[in-house]
Amino acid sequence: MPTARLALLDAALRALADRPWRVVRMVDVAALAGVSRQTLYNEFGTKDGLAGALLRRAADGYLAGIDRALTAPAPDRPAAVALWTVRTAREDALVKALLTGLWAEGLPRPDGPPGSRAGGRPPPSPGELLAAVRDRMAAASCGVTAGRCEIALRLALSCVVVPVAGDDATDSRALRLVREATRPTAHEARVSGRSRTAGGR
Repeated sequence: MPTARLALLDAALRALADRPWRVVRMVDVAALAGVSRQTLYNEFGTKDGLAGALLRRAADGYLAGIDRALTAPAPDRPAAVALWTVRTAREDALVKALLTGLWAEGLPRPDGPPGSRAGGRPPPSPGELLAAVRDRMAAASCGVTAGRCEIALRLALSCVVVPVAGDDATDSRALRLVREATRPTAHEARVSGRSRTAGGR
């Protein structure tokens, strides 16, 4: 059974699907969640606090998906991260805004007054989110350099900002670009081969 906080966040997302954030009312969110308005205020403090929590949950969900993508076989990890990024940003307007800094009309924004966050951490900026993904990719030993990991992610973000026509075309192009960008050079392949040979002795 979901907690009141989770139920309220789910209700806020349902309300946002029907109308712009600026006209979503706290009383409506509480009613959708089946809790009192006082419970909503106790959990989030203000509407800006609720918005911040929605954005943090979207960022956390995106990063959890990155962690799952990084369980792919090592050479495919950058492509798995790119595919997750492109698909998630296409399906979730909050994730797309967090990744790009491009806030569509009607979305909650992360720029509420600092005192409105009800003790919560602020949502990450696009740069912070990129750094978090890059650090996860580096820790997962993707088999490519840290610079190439960042290139893979930035290529995926370019496909988010300027998608290719058609969902499958976007996915295929993003994957092709990422695979080309993360393919080791002949020199890197030789060095890696020598390292493996030396390690096997």
